[in-house]
This record gives sequence, structure tokens and C-alpha cells, in this order.
Amino acid sequence: MTDTRLKRRLVGALTKRLREARLDEVEDPRDPRGRRWQLKTLLGAALLGLVAGCRSLLEVEALTEDLSPATRQRFGLARRLPDTTLHNLLWQLQPQQVLPVLHRVVRAAQRRRALSPDELPFGVVSLDGKSTAVPACDDYYAQRQSQHEGQCLGLVRTVSAVLTSSPARPYLHVTPVPASTNEMGVFQRAFDELMSVYSRADLFRVVTYDAGACSRDNARHVRSHGLHYVFGLKGSQPTLLDEAQRLLAERTAEQCDAQSEDFDHGTVTRRIWLSDLGSGYDGWESLRTVARVQTETRDAAGKVVKRDERYFISSLPLRRLSPSQWLLLIRRHWRVETAHQILDTAFAEDAHPWVVACPRATVVVSILRRIAYTLLSLFRSVTQRSAEARAVAWQQLFRHVSNTLVAATAEQLQGLRRHRLPPLPT
Repeated sequence: MTDTRLKRRLVGALTKRLREARLDEVEDPRDPRGRRWQLKTLLGAALLGLVAGCRSLLEVEALTEDLSPATRQRFGLARRLPDTTLHNLLWQLQPQQVLPVLHRVVRAAQRRRALSPDELPFGVVSLDGKSTAVPACDDYYAQRQSQHEGQCLGLVRTVSAVLTSSPARPYLHVTPVPASTNEMGVFQRAFDELMSVYSRADLFRVVTYDAGACSRDNARHVRSHGLHYVFGLKGSQPTLLDEAQRLLAERTAEQCDAQSEDFDHGTVTRRIWLSDLGSGYDGWESLRTVARVQTETRDAAGKVVKRDERYFISSLPLRRLSPSQWLLLIRRHWRVETAHQILDTAFAEDAHPWVVACPRATVVVSILRRIAYTLLSLFRSVTQRSAEARAVAWQQLFRHVSNTLVAATAEQLQGLRRHRLPPLPT
């Protein structure tokens, strides 16, 4: 792809996505007196900084100073934005004020039919927890961990939902985990918040979570909304785990129901064994299927260097999917973990959370970062058309965005038009 074509595609995509986000609808928490910047301009600058790979508010300030005249006009940033101005805004915002921005981005993508499932007959949403350590505690957004030499260490925890059935893997929702509870305790709240936003969107039919949320109450809660669950199974459910192992642990590799192979610094073989539980087990009235998944990694010489086994339970009837689809469904859950790893590595969320002295602001930035991830993921997986462009590394994509913002000319962007969105499907 030529340099000019990439710049046009990036600027066109970013302007459309930010317009769909409707940043002007976010409630402004600032005192009306003395406002020099519109709220939508500040939020837009923060998101531009994140998609350009900025590691700090100071880097965002530098980016806004270096914008080319064409992109400065395109994104409404007439001058350099001081980092202190953005910092003060982030301190005042509430997580519930910025979450609708993420929802609007996702719903707009759904209207464009950009989130259809691939290789599975239905949508799947995967939830998982993530934490970031900060040198502050408020005993709500940050759980107190330790105190040393007068310095408090807090853990800011969230449960995020990712649409793992879509190639774009967008974040759908983020729920802060209060200091007084854990992932198990917040699961139903996170699920209810998710359903309150997307119940009419028909984006997913199955909810997956690791063993951290595996309980009968949570299973019943998911089924009460007409959805199915896939939960990881570990020793926290000893009776059920014993039954799963009794049914599946002795089956050999030759007896597996399906397997797949991937090649990445060796050979990774994944096998699945399945069993039909009929009409439930030990009070789990909705439980229908139990699965054992083995991941075996071999080096270039064919020697097994790692073997991992996990068990899963589901309310989906065994025959609802083929064995290969069952293996794919369970593998897709790990996409939410991959998304979290991208936040830690490419976006450097843990090392550079932007704001650390106010845990609530840390949560706000984490939501903005997931919006930025979703914007780039949609561009990378949907807007880009070639397999090579879709496989571009995140750091390289950051460089493309940064270079475009500081170097795109009016001539290169000439002719970019606005487009109407199709209505939501009924």
C-alpha cells in the first residue's frame, strides 16, 4: 500500500470512528467557568494519543504540537494541548461517563455488519479480569495491597468483555471490580451491565469465562437471560472436576474428538475430548457438556517441551457444535487474554497507566485505552483488505498512525468524504 493511500485510509477511518463515538454527548464534569477547551476535543486528543502509541500525557501534548495543518484541521485541534489540561479532566471524569463512548463505537460497527462471527454459527463474548498496580488506594477502585515507607500500593481491577467470535475482537464493556469483592463476586453485575447495553444487538449467544467465575449461581444467571455459558473448571468445584476427570481423563490422544495444529517456534497441538452429561449433574440443572482440552508443544526436534490440560463445562448441548467447533469455541476464549496482553505489551498499560495518583482516573484511562484498542482493531481487521495489512504488528501500526498525524498533507487527504451509517437491523 502506498504511503498516501495508507494516510488517507487511516485519517478517513479515524475521523469516521470518532464521529460515531459522539464525544460531544459525554457529560462535562468541569466547572463551566474558565473552560478553554471543548470536552470532545480533549477526549479526541486523548484517543488520538492512545492510537498513536503515546506512553504519557506529556507525549500526547507533544503529538498535538506536531500535528500537520491538515490533520490539525481534520481533528479540530487548533493548537497544542497542555498535558495538565488533559490530566485535570481525567481526574474529574467518572467511568460511567466514558463507557457509552465504547458502546457507541461497537454499535456503529455492528450497524456496518463488521462484527459477524467467523467459523462459528453464533457470536461469543468472553469475559476476563485484569489488574494494574498503582501507588494509591481509595478502597473502592483500588484494592489496598501493601504500604511501605508511607507509600500505599493499590490494585485497580476490572472485568472486560471482548467479542471473541469476531476477527476484530473489540472490547464491548468494562466493569470496575470494587475493592471489597473479586471476579466471582462481580460476575453477575458485569454480565447484567453487558446485557443492558447489548441485549437488542444480538451480538452473542454464548458467554465464556475461566474458572474464576465458575459457580452454579453464575450458570443459572446466564441461563436466566436465555444465553449459554462455557466456564473453565478447576479445583474450586471439586465434585464436578472429579466427574469430568472420571469421564475424560483416561482417554488417549487417539481417542480425542478433534485436534488442531499450529506452527510457531515449534508445533502446538490441541486436542479435545467431549462428554454429554444429559440433563445436568449435582445441582447444575443447565449443564449439558463437559470438555477436556490438552495443549501440547513440541520443539523443532519433535520433543514435547510443554503439556497443559484444562477442563470446561457448558450449557450448550453436545450436538449443537461439531467437535472441531467445540475446540475452536474454547480456543476463542483465550482471545480475551490475548487482548489483555496487547494492552500490557503494545499499549504498555501496566507500565504507563498515564494517571496513578487517582485510581478512578486510572479506570477512566483504562476504558479510553480499550476504546483506542477497539478503534485500531477494527481498522486492522476490517478496514484493511489484504492479509498482510491485517497482520501488521501493533507497534508498526502505532508508527503508521503517528507518522500520518504529523505528516499528512491537505493534498493527500483531499476528497475524503463523510458517509451515512445504515440503520440498526430489526
